[in-house]
Amino acid sequence: MSVRDAIATPAGKAPYVRRLFGTIADRYDLVTVLLSYGQDARWKRRLVGMAQPVAGRRSLDLACGTGDIAFLLAHAGAEVVGLDLTERMIRLARAKTPEPGAEPTARTRFLVGDMGALPFGDGRFDLVTTGYGLRNVPDLPGALAEIRRVLRPDGLLLSLDFNRPRQRLVRGAYHAYLTLAGSALGLALHGDPDTYRYIPESIRLYPGADAVVGLLAEAGFDGARWWPVLGGLMAIHEARVPK
Repeated sequence: MSVRDAIATPAGKAPYVRRLFGTIADRYDLVTVLLSYGQDARWKRRLVGMAQPVAGRRSLDLACGTGDIAFLLAHAGAEVVGLDLTERMIRLARAKTPEPGAEPTARTRFLVGDMGALPFGDGRFDLVTTGYGLRNVPDLPGALAEIRRVLRPDGLLLSLDFNRPRQRLVRGAYHAYLTLAGSALGLALHGDPDTYRYIPESIRLYPGADAVVGLLAEAGFDGARWWPVLGGLMAIHEARVPK
């Protein structure tokens, strides 16, 4: 079965994504650097900068991977929970945590969990962030509803992800680059060119930045908007829960 067919439905996408990220976890940091030409860290710092001030705020980083955004938030003074579907990602994030007693250990903890069914009470967090998370959930409206539920009134959501360019030629070139680069990385790192073909295929099914703004509004967020990154090939979404 092709990657496109495997992720065409929520029932197929959920187990596929779980298996995929378990496979790539140990190479995840390297691949994000390579595919972004070293820009990934700067984009994540920009996202965290948009949340300032964060000191003392209860923060949830979804699809946290190995903890990049969570640690940036903690260093800025937030109390952070990082959550990821993949147990191996969480183990790697915990391994990055400094020794007990060193900052930011006291302000970070990492959990395995599903962002479509968050294991937290209503209004638990002041801030929710996610890097490359929304595009990967099988049920995007359901995940947005869960994020809305765990945010307090006036709570903030910030999301960094790939975009689906509106211009057909740009979109075609973007998909072609990601397919070729992903195939080469998959073959070199895992012996399977299909491994990172998931990225362009997931973008094909993603509604795009403008449509995500509409979905955020439907989920009950106020002031939903997006900021272009890398000329609009990437996007940062921002939205708040009504006061």
